[in-house]
Amino acid sequence: MADNLVIVESPGKVKSISKFLGKGYKVEASVGHVRDLPKSQMGVDIDNDFEPKYITIRGKGDVISKLKKEAKAAKKVFLATDPDREGEAISWHLAKILNIDEKQKCRVSFNEITQNAVKNAIKQPRTIDMGLVDAQQARRVLDRIVGYKISPLLWKKVRKGLSAGRVQSVATKMICDREDEIEKFESQEYWSIIAKLVKPKASPNFGAKFYGIGKEKLELTNEEQVNSILEEINKSQYIVQKVKEQEKKRAAAAPFITSTLQQEASRKLGYTTKRTMMVAQQLYEGIEIKGRGSVGLITYMRTDSTRISTDAQNEAREYIKTKYGQDYIPEKPREYKNKSASQDAHEAIRPTYIDLPHEQIKEYLSPEQYKLYRLIWDRFISSQMSSAIYDTVSADITAGKYLFKANGSKVKFPGFMVLYTEGNDNEGKDEAEQDEKENKLPQLNEGDILELKENTPKQHFTQPPARYTEATLVRALEEKGIGRPSTYAPTITTILSRGYVLKEKKLLVPTELGKIVNDIMKNHFENIVDTKFTAEMESELDSVEDGDKEWKAVMRDFYSSFAGVLKKAEESIGDVELPVEVSDVQCDKCGRYMVVKHGRFGKFLACPGFPECRNAKPIVEEAGVECPICKGKVLIKKTKKGRKYIGCEKNPECPFMSWDMPSPNKEVCSVCGSFMLQKFSGKKKVLKCSNDKCTSNIEASKDNTK
Repeated sequence: MADNLVIVESPGKVKSISKFLGKGYKVEASVGHVRDLPKSQMGVDIDNDFEPKYITIRGKGDVISKLKKEAKAAKKVFLATDPDREGEAISWHLAKILNIDEKQKCRVSFNEITQNAVKNAIKQPRTIDMGLVDAQQARRVLDRIVGYKISPLLWKKVRKGLSAGRVQSVATKMICDREDEIEKFESQEYWSIIAKLVKPKASPNFGAKFYGIGKEKLELTNEEQVNSILEEINKSQYIVQKVKEQEKKRAAAAPFITSTLQQEASRKLGYTTKRTMMVAQQLYEGIEIKGRGSVGLITYMRTDSTRISTDAQNEAREYIKTKYGQDYIPEKPREYKNKSASQDAHEAIRPTYIDLPHEQIKEYLSPEQYKLYRLIWDRFISSQMSSAIYDTVSADITAGKYLFKANGSKVKFPGFMVLYTEGNDNEGKDEAEQDEKENKLPQLNEGDILELKENTPKQHFTQPPARYTEATLVRALEEKGIGRPSTYAPTITTILSRGYVLKEKKLLVPTELGKIVNDIMKNHFENIVDTKFTAEMESELDSVEDGDKEWKAVMRDFYSSFAGVLKKAEESIGDVELPVEVSDVQCDKCGRYMVVKHGRFGKFLACPGFPECRNAKPIVEEAGVECPICKGKVLIKKTKKGRKYIGCEKNPECPFMSWDMPSPNKEVCSVCGSFMLQKFSGKKKVLKCSNDKCTSNIEASKDNTK
């Protein structure tokens, strides 16, 4: 038996940490929590000052027995669970189970799984931080009371299986509120005029946008107004009145915190918040790399701090200097300000080893691990690089009494942009703004007379606010101070699994069920879904962590008003009848028209005769094309893992299927008349006939083998 026992949360860390500590240390995993509140009851004694009732989690008996045996044989036990509230609470529960004195220095924590970090932590054990533990207990008890008091009410008044919770209910409300905004939105017409101008003996043409009369901005609201202006300016002389040239700098984005990693992985990789955190956990815990064993590649991925260590800064600067040159290193190391609500408990998310760039270890990573590691690597290195420098020019151009403005810029020094630029949720959504992009201006001087090539009027309509994606919802939750790094992904997973929200092309759309539950929460539990109240409660939990407040006092303050609200809601909420969407599909077994239901994996058809008739079937989506083999309908289907494909409605009698989708414009083959499939060769779109036996496919295959 080893003299020292080190207990971590995840089995994935065992190999890495064992390698660093060597002989004399035995590393075991608790596999997450070992004690929790019971699932079958609330588990909180409200009458006894909110005392929680913890029980051993079902299925953890063998793990606990093994840990007790190893702890009894060891001279020293180190609790090395994750460095956050949840991890601190797990260490506290382990100490209770293993009879370790809370005042004993048994707790070790590290932000990265590297040899130095792990060994330094073991050399400096501390006592369990009861501020962190109590903050976790307060959140757990608070959420349990809200969930176990309101959820049964929803079961009784609406239907079984529903749930309510502090953060999930606020997230649902935000999505429903956005949908209300979209439904009530009244689009307004507006116009723009772009003058295509050229400076004589210079090229190329450039665009100038109509601004107004003199220095006053004039909004163009209808075609009649635009035509009247066009009559004047088409006859006018275009003269450059003012030119302003300046140099602008653009700084790199800060290294990732949890929320920005989730947002950027959604924008650039198409990952859900849950997938992002799962892959990040793998990178943090350790990847087997030839010659180095199991290596933790990134720092802890649940953080709200942009702070990085001096050592990491220096290593990054040395790497940048070697690869890109001295010009790409700023005079002083980059430092980024945290948001006011940041706990600043850990560093930002960054690579742990600068000598392991992503291209060097690609063969040891799965495709999704590689993509996320590359994103984290590039973002961190770029955050320590010099600013990009632009030469910008803006020109005021008159056409009679009217004023046009032209703007242009060019990169003088790319700086961090040689490696990485941050994504944007609004890219491509404002067409008037898009017209101004890529506008290269010639050398302009005051008094230059320009030649008009054409004036292009364009009609636009104001757009409603966009629905939330997972990325933009996380950003909104963070901005409002709702939830913490560890809660964003579970919150979104919960509202999707409960059927309150559906995802349509990455957009979060509330279901009828979600709207009904949200209305109940708004009308009867206003505080629970109030963003300000929820953000203030997060601040209360932070105060508990800091030792400024006692956690049971926070619970008493909350429950004193909540109890009355709950009693009033029980009396005033009537039975709610969910609207039923009837389809035109008849049940194969009993002939009733089937109804649309919402399940864990989306919509499906079910017989309204349940439970007498339990028939159910998936909702089929037609592709709008005919099968190239039998001329039947082609349906869009999904595998169990959610990957889309197309197949004939007469399957299995007809074998037609394809992973490629029909081309958007439903083009047909010029040879056989079958519909065309759209596939990608790299970033290039390629059309292919859906009929495998078509001579066009045979000829294309021959060309590819030459």
